[in-house]
Amino acid sequence: MSPDPATFATLAATAYAAHTLADHVGGQTDRQAALKATAGRAGWAALARHVGAYHLILTAMCGAVVAVFGLPVSPAGVAVGLVISAATHALWDRRTPVRWLLEHTGGRQFAQLADRGLNGMYLTDQALHTFCLWAAALATVTL
Repeated sequence: MSPDPATFATLAATAYAAHTLADHVGGQTDRQAALKATAGRAGWAALARHVGAYHLILTAMCGAVVAVFGLPVSPAGVAVGLVISAATHALWDRRTPVRWLLEHTGGRQFAQLADRGLNGMYLTDQALHTFCLWAAALATVTL
């Protein structure tokens, strides 16, 4: 059976909505945001709590659209999609990989941008999360 484009579109849109809610409203405390990229046990614990809460919201919202619309997804596809999302979210939220990527792709000045409400690291972090959610939705419908 080939992947269903409507299922992909629905999951991708829902994952993005869940991301904005979980990353900015209900899936991260100020303390987690402050500590998640720091070294040591406290940093890793804050990151784990954020990624866990984030994925509870993501799973609930995606699960709701799967149930309401009867979307054809397999347990393996769901598992792989969640692993992709959780692993990449944790990676980018350590911040060092985002900075490394910018510095090695010609965006060194953008990584330093913090002016008039803009922040290059934050914007890049959000773009990478969105791309990874797209990849997770694609993997979900492919398996």
